[in-house]
Amino acid sequence: MDDFRLAAEELSWRCNPAQFEFSSTADLEELEGTIGQDRALTAIEFGLGIRDGGFNIFILGEIGTGRSSTIKKILQRRAEDEPVPDDWCYLHDLKDGTRPTAIHLPAGTGVTLQQEVETLVGKLAEELPKVFESREYEGRKSLIAGEYQEKNQALFQSLEERASGEGFLLQRSVSGLVLVPTRKGEALSQQQYEDLPAAERKKLDAKGTRLQEELNEVLRQAREQDQQMQQATLAMEQELLKELIAQLYAPLEKTFADHPEVLEHFGRCKDDLLQRLEEFRPSQGPRISLPGFKMAQEAPSFERYLVNLFLDNSPLKGAPVVYEANPTYFNLFGRIEHLIQMGNASTNFTMIKPGALHRSKGGYLVLDCREVLLSPFSYEALKRAIRNREVKIEDMVEQYRLLATVSLKPEPIPLDCKIILIGTPMLYYLLYQLDPDFRKYFKVKADFDRMMKNTWENLQQLARFIATLGSEEKLLPFDPSAVARVAEHSARMMADKARLSARFLDLADLLREASFFAARQGLEMVAASHVALAIEAKTYRSNKLEEHLQEAIEEGTILVDTEGAVVGQINGLSVYQLGDYAFGKPARVTARSYLGKAGLVNIEREAKLSGPIHDKGVLILTGFLGDRFAQDKPLALAASICFEQSYGGIEGDSASSTELYALLSCLADLPIQQGIAVTGSVNQRGQLQPIGGVNEKIEGFFALCQARGLSGEQGVIIPLQNVKNLMLQEAVIAAVSAGTFHVWAVATIDEGIEILTRTPAGVRRANGSWSVGSVNARVDHRLRELAEAGRRFGETAGSRKKTKEKKD
Repeated sequence: MDDFRLAAEELSWRCNPAQFEFSSTADLEELEGTIGQDRALTAIEFGLGIRDGGFNIFILGEIGTGRSSTIKKILQRRAEDEPVPDDWCYLHDLKDGTRPTAIHLPAGTGVTLQQEVETLVGKLAEELPKVFESREYEGRKSLIAGEYQEKNQALFQSLEERASGEGFLLQRSVSGLVLVPTRKGEALSQQQYEDLPAAERKKLDAKGTRLQEELNEVLRQAREQDQQMQQATLAMEQELLKELIAQLYAPLEKTFADHPEVLEHFGRCKDDLLQRLEEFRPSQGPRISLPGFKMAQEAPSFERYLVNLFLDNSPLKGAPVVYEANPTYFNLFGRIEHLIQMGNASTNFTMIKPGALHRSKGGYLVLDCREVLLSPFSYEALKRAIRNREVKIEDMVEQYRLLATVSLKPEPIPLDCKIILIGTPMLYYLLYQLDPDFRKYFKVKADFDRMMKNTWENLQQLARFIATLGSEEKLLPFDPSAVARVAEHSARMMADKARLSARFLDLADLLREASFFAARQGLEMVAASHVALAIEAKTYRSNKLEEHLQEAIEEGTILVDTEGAVVGQINGLSVYQLGDYAFGKPARVTARSYLGKAGLVNIEREAKLSGPIHDKGVLILTGFLGDRFAQDKPLALAASICFEQSYGGIEGDSASSTELYALLSCLADLPIQQGIAVTGSVNQRGQLQPIGGVNEKIEGFFALCQARGLSGEQGVIIPLQNVKNLMLQEAVIAAVSAGTFHVWAVATIDEGIEILTRTPAGVRRANGSWSVGSVNARVDHRLRELAEAGRRFGETAGSRKKTKEKKD
């Protein structure tokens, strides 16, 4: 037994504070990079460096490993040295108004254009109506009107002279101009006309018909002259407006002379302004406003000439880095806002707003994969944008409407950014397996490990991490002993002496709590005792159930023996995982054997309380027994194995060695020492395999033994491979050092059964038999007895059956 007993020094790793060359973490420089993630950092550097399509990055790892903070720091440093991307503006589509056009300008130019155009539009709204009230306008209009009035007067004067010579007078009436016959210069009345001789009336009628034709021709020419006057007036008005508009646009055209797309837009705006001349003319009364024929006096709108500064990159000092915490469809791809007035929704190109994909143009976009998948439309639309290399703003609700509505269709913006998704390994592999597009668009995998090697360099980096967090959050500095205690807890979190935890979120919480306890004591520096106090305080906040189970065992409600020896009964060890807290507790395992051919019966499996891995572990036991004891005889065995007082599900194979020990004890009729608990997985050859939660399991049984009183005979048997995982509490180490508690590390079932039964396991001889009096010899003998008994019983039953048949 002593050969397998571990020394106190093997039960944990202790960090030597003397290796730290500082008096406190306040003396250290802040940490710039990330600790222990060389593989992930190399992948990130590659993914950011290659600009080809599809080489976007998926960062996977457990929460708390520094995925988000690391990529943000890397991107911030990288983006500072990259050029600031262009500004983007949306302009009104002056053709039909539904397809706003997009233009890009150097950073800072967009806001200048917007402000200058806004000032210009204010001047247009003020100056254009004044044109129709100016003296120049009135003078030119009067001149044109006077010119055409003279022409009209000449036409009618010539007609009047001819009519007078023919004995007619041109008069105005309510129905217009009429020709009236005269006698001695006086117009004839209707009665006087009736009294004229028929021949004279016929002569007057002929003259009147001819003169009426001339009058109609004069009226037609007068109408043409009126139209010519209106056209001349309109041309004059357009000329005045054109001169004014050109004058107002001239400074802007000079400012943006190097941007042809802006100048083209200005040209379209000037043409549109001239086409809207009637809207700027002062109204002579109310105008009809559709729909509904509502009478309204509306001022002309100049909003269509404004510039929507869609992306303003003037504040940037480098490439943009955008982290969208809520990646809904509209937050990613932008939206077209609406204004609700009197129950009606209206919009225009100035209400087009950018999304995260627009804001990250020319830079980087960081998204949480889980949030993207939870947001309707976001993931599929994101892939579509990557595929088409453009970001299109659409109203996704439109496809669910029964009736199509007129809406804006803004010109798409080219997609030009590196997209980084952050998620768990499960999400990455699910998407890789189930979505063929995923592997095409996210070709770079940056895998953050949850652990790092326990090296001198990483310990120094851990100390700098403590210094950095303390500086950022104004924590008390840590002395070398406190740093060493944090390092030990980091190894404990990984349950590995050669590994440190890379879950810096949990370590940061420990640092904050330790600083809190030191500050509460009025100290200026954190010591190892404060780190230990923080660990204990967190345990106390979480271990209520553990204490209740401990009390139930101590009170005898849950049956667990820690003294004496019993055949077919052993203490197994299980781990309870409650969120962020895990603890171990012993559980009684019993085995019973009897004559039959049922084989091993797993009572948990029959009761549907056993998981598949636990079932596999029990089935392995049959393979072990068959390989070792059934080479020269049939395995005529019926046995039951049970976790006593277990009322919930059981999973895992760490109890398979425990169950085998109990079964061997039952078959060999050798009692097992109840002061020893065991754990470990076993294979069909009887070799022990490592298991998880070894520290919690040992500490759980130790707590029970300590509560009942340590006898010096108690301890735990673990697989030899788990020695490297031992990071036990100081109380356990002290008890082992004092010889009141023991930890044995064994490699095979034979080594473990010797400790439990205090009987040699035995050696197989050349003839296949086992050492006399050994555990294996007793088991082999019992199995042979069961086989013989079964054979004899079968023969007796067969002869009885034949005798009965003869009698019948």
